Amino acid sequence: MLLALPIISPLFFGILMILFWKNFRANRIINLIASIVSLTIAIILIAEVIDVRILTLHMGNWQAPFGITLVADLFSAVMVLISAVIGFTTAIYSLATMDEDREKFGFYPLLQILLMGINGAFLTGDIFNLYVWFEVMLISSFVLLSLGGKRDQLEGAIKYVTLNLLSSALFLAGVGILYGLAGTLNMADLARKLPLSNQPEMTTVVSMLFLVAFGIKSAVFPLYFWLPASYHTPPAAVSAIFAGLLTKVGVYALIRVFTLIFTTDSELTHTVILVIAGFTMVTGVLGAASQMDFRRILSFHIISQIGYMIMGLGLFSPLAIAGGIFYIIHHIIVKTNLFLVSGVVNKISGTYDLKKLGSLYKLYPLLGLLFLVPALSLAGIPPLSGFWAKFILIKAGLELGEFAIVAVSLFVGLLTLYSMTKIWNEAFWKDAVDEQDIISIPGTLSQKILLFLPIVFLGLITITIGFYVEPFWNFANDAANQLLNPEFYIKAVLGNVR
Repeated sequence: MLLALPIISPLFFGILMILFWKNFRANRIINLIASIVSLTIAIILIAEVIDVRILTLHMGNWQAPFGITLVADLFSAVMVLISAVIGFTTAIYSLATMDEDREKFGFYPLLQILLMGINGAFLTGDIFNLYVWFEVMLISSFVLLSLGGKRDQLEGAIKYVTLNLLSSALFLAGVGILYGLAGTLNMADLARKLPLSNQPEMTTVVSMLFLVAFGIKSAVFPLYFWLPASYHTPPAAVSAIFAGLLTKVGVYALIRVFTLIFTTDSELTHTVILVIAGFTMVTGVLGAASQMDFRRILSFHIISQIGYMIMGLGLFSPLAIAGGIFYIIHHIIVKTNLFLVSGVVNKISGTYDLKKLGSLYKLYPLLGLLFLVPALSLAGIPPLSGFWAKFILIKAGLELGEFAIVAVSLFVGLLTLYSMTKIWNEAFWKDAVDEQDIISIPGTLSQKILLFLPIVFLGLITITIGFYVEPFWNFANDAANQLLNPEFYIKAVLGNVR
């Protein structure tokens, strides 16, 4: 039953908060308790998975492939843990930043429902239930994105939901075709039956359908336009959890289905993924380089960094897949942290426009240092976590002789450094036009602690991964070996089913 708790817990606390709908203080406390409980469950889950390797739960005692199955291997367990970490930091940050208007319309219950959908997507062993969890995420994220009702928020939310509904339609069509081909929707059973199908060409076609559907949700080239149009519009706490987690669920789904289900024509499918990865890196970083808004730069960089993650999938070697998993872990922590820092900058200065910012390092040196840690890590500066993530992927590319994608990744790394340097120069280093416009950080001492505590916590994780990389690398390597040996997953789910 441990597998069901990451889903049941946020649902329970979400319902509990609805019962205290008008009591904002109670909602804040319950949300914080919910995040601590989820983090505790995630730690216990990953410890159990490390010990047992793959956990399964057949709902209602209906054995796979006939019933709904929850599965946790190393990859899904670490994603649940990272989601809990981000949920915990967002809960603390929200205590100091969230306004009563959004609290009044259910920000905290919606946050828990979003986390429930994310955990459900990571743990499901059924392709149709993956679709269901994506829809739970879409509904809650759409409302979170539009809370406040500002014009730019509504415009971004409409673009976000329209393209994601298109993705859902393609996803559902792919699910229907898969069922017609294999007569099952259990992912382990699909992995067993699809290679025996007498229509291999149709399997390749449906794999491309899933690539487009998950590509929209991951914001890969050329399907990413909804992301920079929407992620910069809500409050910083919402932007942070979106930036850290939502697109990574799409990346998780891509890695899961293209290592477990669609592997019969990997020479074609993974070559296409590798080409998409290169274009995603370049277009994302060029978009970031052209912006002068703090959060729009960070939003475009989500796109370019997604390119690195699916680069590992496209290369499709044990080292490359391990590099992709390591990159996801690093990026979720770093990108969430950068959006939290941007929220503090906005709280101080009232703007995200770099042209209107300046003198922040002189006035708030600690904030400048807290920005530099995730910024330099994102750019791949040693010895921070981003350096090791890029190093593993580049090494994997060189070993396979894929020099073009290696060159692209190095070029994009330089432009990423340029973008982070631009933020540093404009917001922190240059003199402000009028330093009197930059006010002291508002709030009581306890509110200031709540504001900075998540940023310091995530920064310490980034530094820890960088300086003590071996255990994290060993974990990513073990997770990659599980993914590339799907017989372990199949046996854990199906047992001796023939």
